[in-house]
Amino acid sequence: MSQKPNKASKSIAEYEREISDLKAEIDELKTKLEHMNEILVNMQRARFGQSSEKQKYVSPDQLSVFNEAETEQDPKAPEPDENTIIVPEHKRKPKKSLEDKIKELPSEEVIIDLPEDEKNCSHCGKPLRKMGKKFLRKELIVIRKQIKVVNYYAYTYTCDYCEKSNGISRIYTVQAPDPLIKHSYASPSLAADVMTQKYVDGVPLARQEKIWLRDGFELSRATMANWMIKVAEKWLKPLYKLMKKQLLAGSVIYADETVVQVLKEEGKTPQSDSRMWVYGSDLRSGKAIRIFEYQPDRTGERPKRFLSSFSGHLVTDGYNAYNAVENVTRCGCWAHMRRAWRDAMPKGATTGNSKAAVGYNYCNKLFALEKKWKNVSNAQRLENRHNTAEKLVDEYFLWVRSVDPVIGSKLDDAVNYALNQEQYLRAFLKNGEVEISNNFAENAIRPFVIGRKNWLFSDTVKGAKSSAIIYSLIETAKANGVEPYAYLTLILTDMQYMGRPFSNEELENFMPWSEKLKESIASRTRPVPLTED
Repeated sequence: MSQKPNKASKSIAEYEREISDLKAEIDELKTKLEHMNEILVNMQRARFGQSSEKQKYVSPDQLSVFNEAETEQDPKAPEPDENTIIVPEHKRKPKKSLEDKIKELPSEEVIIDLPEDEKNCSHCGKPLRKMGKKFLRKELIVIRKQIKVVNYYAYTYTCDYCEKSNGISRIYTVQAPDPLIKHSYASPSLAADVMTQKYVDGVPLARQEKIWLRDGFELSRATMANWMIKVAEKWLKPLYKLMKKQLLAGSVIYADETVVQVLKEEGKTPQSDSRMWVYGSDLRSGKAIRIFEYQPDRTGERPKRFLSSFSGHLVTDGYNAYNAVENVTRCGCWAHMRRAWRDAMPKGATTGNSKAAVGYNYCNKLFALEKKWKNVSNAQRLENRHNTAEKLVDEYFLWVRSVDPVIGSKLDDAVNYALNQEQYLRAFLKNGEVEISNNFAENAIRPFVIGRKNWLFSDTVKGAKSSAIIYSLIETAKANGVEPYAYLTLILTDMQYMGRPFSNEELENFMPWSEKLKESIASRTRPVPLTED
């Protein structure tokens, strides 16, 4: 009788251990299942969801957190019109209607007249008198690309008196400008057209070759590739170097990098990835500059070398390679922080059922504050941050430390990102010129990423470096409101008539933020009517 209870108690203990082990295994499987669901949701979001990180991504009930519409509304407030909308440093020009735009185009008249045999009165037979013309309609016509050859000649002069008096024949002639490329038919407008199509419109050279053929001229992709490399090296590189020098002389730089594939690179297979780095400044610095640099890898040595003479604030994502840069103040990116919370949010997330949504909402609050201060001075924005944003950031990190995520989950990734980047994410609070995100650099590199989808790769390292130079000039021109084709045509035309080497004073006139350059482009591109109406 005494042995049976012992056997029963041992059996119960074993069952309890087995149940405990099974519960632990179930909990582990639940964690794995949640993690796999997170991966699936993020894959579906990346493939089918919106790419925008705006507040509307959160469920609609999250918008009530701000209560901005209710608290800020004023039914008597006047509506802004097109002439009173103010943006930093200038008034926004009123939007033009299609009719206004048509008035600026060259125009000609097409007269629809009666046939000669109908210019007599059908009743009396007498000739009709022209009493005026009646407007019928307007049409826009397209003139296909026109190609023509320009032959350059130079007059030569001689002195007949010297030849008669002392038998010496003196010949005088003008010093001809340098050709864009020696022994080539390339002109500034032709080179600018090829570069603009590839680097602005994303049309690869193979496709341009077909377009030229349809326009009646055979121009191979190899020839166009050679032109771009030579033009970039001979004419655009001095401008690139000056832009880089002025960027490094600033106080805030934004940096990012992306993949580029180079087929013929020594020591690497064609399938391996290289990197295109971008460094830039925003309009608060007074000069919007974008500098692209090709490098074979993404190690910290690359930004360290590029930024060796820079001493200021460096705004980047959380990539640790930027820690190699010396003598700078690292600043974090709240857009990347917000993205981490968004990736951890399940479908239908609200602040009531998702901690990730709470973190996402904190980031949105911060961005909403910064949007209000967009047009204020650096000093005023710094003061506003000290009075308002700093308290929000303190509350945010206090909340982050209270989150207890499942190890290995997306929520865990977001919490770790916040804690590891806290020092850098707080850095903007001490400088009013620094933006709270690295979106500027990401936006600067986006045209390269979009173009890469069309041309896929660079053939050689020399081609990749030339692409970096051309992209730098084109994106800097766009950032300063200058049309790329007009910009490239002007600088390539005018630089031909300048002596080499170019001085910094001469090159300064070709910087896209130069008012003199903008006036010159406007005067050369202003349309002139073909006929007087």
